[in-house]
Amino acid sequence: MKKLVFFGLVFFIGATTMVQAQSKYKKAGAKPATNAPATTAPATAVPAPAANTTNTNVKQRTKSAYITNNVSGAISPDTTRPGAGSGTVTAALPSSAVVTVRYDTTIPGGFDTKQEVSLRSNYAVERQLIKDRKPLEYDYIREDDQVWSQFVWEEIDGREKMNQGFVYPGRDDNGDQRFFSILLNAIKYDSVVAFSPDNDLFRTPLTSDQVANLTAGSLDTVEVPDPVSGAIEKVITRKPRFSPDSVYTFRIKEQWIFDKEASKMTCRIIGIAPIAKQVVANKSQPRTLFWIYYPDLRKTLVKYEVYNPKNYAGRMSWEELFESRYFTSYVIKSTINNPGDKYLNGLIKDPLLRLLEGQNIKEKIFNYEQDLWAY
Repeated sequence: MKKLVFFGLVFFIGATTMVQAQSKYKKAGAKPATNAPATTAPATAVPAPAANTTNTNVKQRTKSAYITNNVSGAISPDTTRPGAGSGTVTAALPSSAVVTVRYDTTIPGGFDTKQEVSLRSNYAVERQLIKDRKPLEYDYIREDDQVWSQFVWEEIDGREKMNQGFVYPGRDDNGDQRFFSILLNAIKYDSVVAFSPDNDLFRTPLTSDQVANLTAGSLDTVEVPDPVSGAIEKVITRKPRFSPDSVYTFRIKEQWIFDKEASKMTCRIIGIAPIAKQVVANKSQPRTLFWIYYPDLRKTLVKYEVYNPKNYAGRMSWEELFESRYFTSYVIKSTINNPGDKYLNGLIKDPLLRLLEGQNIKEKIFNYEQDLWAY
C-alpha cells in the first residue's frame, strides 16, 4: 500500500514538472499581438515586370509627344505637355507624312507682289525730291467758258517704240515698273478705287480682292518632298490667268475742251483702263479689266518715274508723261459725227481705214483750234 502511494506521488511530481517546463517554453517565444484585428490582412499587389512598365511609358510618351494638326494635316510636337517631344522618344515619322501645307498665292511678275524694302541705298546720290512730289491742281474751267467739247477714247500700245516705258520690267524702290503693276499698287496701297469694266461711267466700285481675282487663276497643289527626311510639303499656288507681259494695251478716256477764258484747247484725261490679252478657244481676245478715275490716280503717278533710255537721271514722272502727252495712241471712238455711239471697229471693218479715220478725228480737233484764229 505504501508503495502505491509512493509511485503516485512520484507520478504527480513528474507531471507537474512537465507542465512548468512547457509554460516556460511558451513564455520564451514571441507573443501574439493582442490589439491585432481578428480578420486577416489583404494580400499586397504583385508589381509588374520592369519590361512591361517601360513599354507602357514609351507608348504614352509617343502618343502625347505628337498631335495631328486638323487644319493642314501636319504632325507637330505638343509643347503644352511637360517633357513632350523630348529625346527619349526615338520613334521616327514615316517618310510619307505631310509636315505642313503652305499657301503661296502670290502671282510672280508684278501681280500681287509685296514691295521689297532695300536695307541699303541703291543710288550714289540721295533721292528725296520724288518723295515730296505732289500733283499740281488743275485750272478751274467754268461751264460757261467751254464753248466746244468732245470726248475721245484712245488706246496706248506698249509695243510701240515711244511707249516702251509702259512695259519696262525693271524694279525700283517702288517695286515693278510695269505700268499695270503701278495701277495695282495704287489700288492696294494708295486706296485708289477701281470700277467695273462694264462701262466707263465709274458707277460700280470694286474692292481690292475683286481686282486681285481678275488677275488670279485657279489654285494648284504641288507636292515638294524634303530630300533629307523624305517628308512631303504641300504648296498651294495660284496660276495666273494671263502673263503680266500680255498687259501692254491701256485705254484712256479724255475730254477736249476749248476754254474761251484762257483761249486755248485743254485736254483732260478722265479714266484709264488696262486691257489684257486672254486666250479663249485658241484665239487671243482683249479683255478690259477695270477702270480707274484718273484724277484719283495722279497722286500715285507723280511718285513713279518713267524709264528713260537716254538719261536715267532725266526721267519724268508718269503724271508728267500723261499731262504732256508724251506717248503715241490711236483713236478707237469719239463723239464727233457718231450719233450711234459706236466704236470705229463697229463702223469700219478694215483696220488700216480705222487708223486713218482716227487720224482724221485728231486733225478735226486740231483744226478747230487753229480756225478760231485769224492772221
